[in-house]
Parts: sequence; C-alpha cells; structure tokens
Amino acid sequence: MALVAGIDTSTQSCKVVVRDALTGVEVRAGRATHPDGTQIHPDHWWQAYQSAVEQVGGLDDVEALAVGGQQHGMVVLDEAGEVIRPAMLWNDTSSAESAEDLIMERGDGDRERGAQFWADTCGSVLVASLTITKLRWLRDHEPHNAAKVAAVCLPHDWLSWRVAGHGPISQGGDGDLSALFTDRSDASGTGYWSPFTNDYVMDALEQALGSRPLLPRVIGPDQIGAHTSWGALIGPGAGDNAAAALGLGLVPGDVSVSLGTSGVVSAINANPMADPTGLVSGFADATGAYLPLACTLNASRIINTATTLLGRSYDEVAELALSAAAGADGLTLVPYFAGERTPNKPHATASLIGMTIDNCTQANFARAFVEGLLCCQADGLDAMVARGVDPQRIFLIGGGAKSPATRQIAPSVFGHAVVVPPDGEYVAVGAARQAAWVLSGRPNPPVWPLEGSVTFTGEPEPRIRQQYAAVRELTYPSH
Repeated sequence: MALVAGIDTSTQSCKVVVRDALTGVEVRAGRATHPDGTQIHPDHWWQAYQSAVEQVGGLDDVEALAVGGQQHGMVVLDEAGEVIRPAMLWNDTSSAESAEDLIMERGDGDRERGAQFWADTCGSVLVASLTITKLRWLRDHEPHNAAKVAAVCLPHDWLSWRVAGHGPISQGGDGDLSALFTDRSDASGTGYWSPFTNDYVMDALEQALGSRPLLPRVIGPDQIGAHTSWGALIGPGAGDNAAAALGLGLVPGDVSVSLGTSGVVSAINANPMADPTGLVSGFADATGAYLPLACTLNASRIINTATTLLGRSYDEVAELALSAAAGADGLTLVPYFAGERTPNKPHATASLIGMTIDNCTQANFARAFVEGLLCCQADGLDAMVARGVDPQRIFLIGGGAKSPATRQIAPSVFGHAVVVPPDGEYVAVGAARQAAWVLSGRPNPPVWPLEGSVTFTGEPEPRIRQQYAAVRELTYPSH
C-alpha cells in the first residue's frame, strides 16, 4: 500500500493527514496550532509542521506529499534565505490604503478604470488581502526592509521549500532561493500573476515593491516540485481553497461554501473570470481549471462571538437559534467584526440592528448571529451567480458548518439544498490527493469516494435576505 501525505498550513494550525494513495482511506493524522495574529513569523509554521509530523509518527513511509496553505500571506526573504520580517497574513488589513493607491495609479486617478485594469490583469480587483498590496505597504512603511527583499513567496511555498530541505543559512540551510516553487492556484491570489496568460506580471510587482525580486517557479498541478531527504516526491501544493475543492472532488456545477476563519464561496469554472466590481476574485484551481470565489473576512468566528456574548456553549447557541423564528423577530446582525473584504469595507465594524424591548431575547440574538453569518455568504453566492455561475450542488464545509443551526437554516437563506460532507480536513485531504496524483503519473487525479454526506433542505425564507439587505450598509468605521 503506497502512502501519501497532505499538509495544511492554515491560519490557525498545521494539519497532516496520511492516506492510502489508491483509495484515499485515512491511515493517521496530526495537528499543531499556530499563534494568533495577523502577522506571524514563518518559523512558527515550521515548528508546527514538525510537531504535527511527530504526532503521526513521522513521514518516512510516505512516497509523496504536498502542502496546501492559507493564501496571500506575504513572506519576504533576503539573499541568505532569512525571513526579513513576520509574514503579513491574508487577514491583515493594514494594506487597505495601499490597495487603493495601486488601483488609482493604474487608472490615472479614475478608480473604475483602475479596477478594470487589475481585473483584466490578475483576475481580481485589489483588496488588502492580496500579496501585492502588502508589498506596497512594505515599500511605503518599511523601506529598509523592502530594500532587503531578494525573494517573495507565500506560506505554502515557504513550507514546501523547508520540507524539501532548504532554509536560511543562519539555521544551517543552503539559502537556495532558486528552489522555491508554487502552483497556479496560490500564484493567482498574489495580484502579480495572470490567470489569462499563466505568467507573472512583473511590472505590477515592480509597481508595488519598487524592484523585481525572485519569485517561485510555477509548476503544473501534477508535476514534481522537489524531493524530501528520504526520497518522497513533493507536489506543487495549492492555495487552501483550491486544495479544499480538490479534496471534495468538486466538478463544474458544484459550489463550496466554506465557513472557516474566513468565509469562501467558490466554484469550478472552465474559463478564467474577471469581475471589475471586485466582488468575485478570478483565481485558478488545483487541476488546471479556474476557481472564481467570493471571500469574506468573517465566518465561523461570528458564532464564536455569539457564544461569548450569550455565555452559552456552541451547541446551546445552535439550539437557541433553532428555537427562534426566521428573521429573529426583526433583529439583524451585520457581521463585519473584522472589517470586510466582500464587500470591500476593511475598516467597517459589526452592527446589531432592529432591537426592541420584545425581541431582545437570547433565542433571537442567537438566530440573528447565524442568519448574519449566512446572509454574508449568500451575498457572495449572489455575486458568483451574477458572473455566470449556475449552482447545481452547494457544499457546506468548515468549522462553522458543524453547527446544527447553520446546517438547518442555510437552505432557507441560500434558496438551495445544501450538502454537508463528513467532517474532515479537506485542505489537507486535497493536498494528499494531489500527492497521489503526482505519484501516479496519470493524467487525472485519483477518484477518492466522498461517503457519508447529508443533504439539508428547507423552504426559502426571502424575508431573511431582504431584512439583511435593508441594513447591511449601516456600519461604522473602526477608527
């Protein structure tokens, strides 16, 4: 039995799963946490990876592996392979003004024209999440660090590089920056790679940083990026959303709604997409196709906040929410606790609107939080449909999908049945499936059955969306 490993270096933790390459059956798994924050030194990812590998008893019996990881995070290296400063993660909104600067510059002061340029160039209108905006922030706010940059990579690129035996010279590594590699899906979230030409846009990189540092080579979805010290193949890896789509086995017509730290609505598409409104990002997927998606900064943590506010457990909040009527008797949450990316409101705050003496009950509060979470994602789904996506099946995954309230209320908000697959680490599973693909040498990834899914249905409740739409602009800046 050939074994493969999938690694997910996510915002919150590193997960490692070992699976049978042919059947996909899990053999063992491990997990180690990452520190909280929006700026994290990559050494923490390496330490968490080592800890997770130790939990699974090592990977010496694994014949291939691949790394999936959080998109967009800016990792900057000097000529010796040293990390210059902590990585700025996707959820760091410091570069919001930098994004606007880059848009306005390309539009010669006309934002609409600038937005169209970036949509046509990299598939996305720039927001603070994208790597290119963080590089502009670095140039403007830390010019001494910007001057040291010899290479720029992403979290999954950096960890793949370390797993392949490379590293900073100060830690006994070779500092070989030319060994960095990545894949289309993660490159497509940088703002300086084009899904239309499948190549880097170097003048965009120079516009942001003021120089043209080395970038990881972009390899195909079934190509070998490197080898480990024990001879295992290392696949190209993928951005987290693309890896999750591969783990779920999504095909055209499938839409995934992922409720993790962020909320992501994504779909498999045969052609690249450019949305000048900025609501949909035109990313690539992990198979050679495309993965248009709408991303929110707020998702499962909305429910976590409800548990804190109400002093109730996760299950108790779900029970309360299900005991309340649809619409929470007029109580509506606009859940922009961390600012927002879709719509682009990086400095917005959350608002709880429509309170009366009668509707201020714990049940209505719980219901409003769940409906706010789902309405936020439904806005992303609407944006995808407006760009031509035709949902046939909607998959609900991520930590937020574990809530019985989320599962049961989602069909009423989305207006579609939702499929909830078995609880699993689908980013890591997708990375493992990619590793099996690379190992097989075949033209398509292996078919791994997805068993145990449950479909939830419900009558559409249009008033929930209407109530939310009436107040979602009533937010206040955080400063």
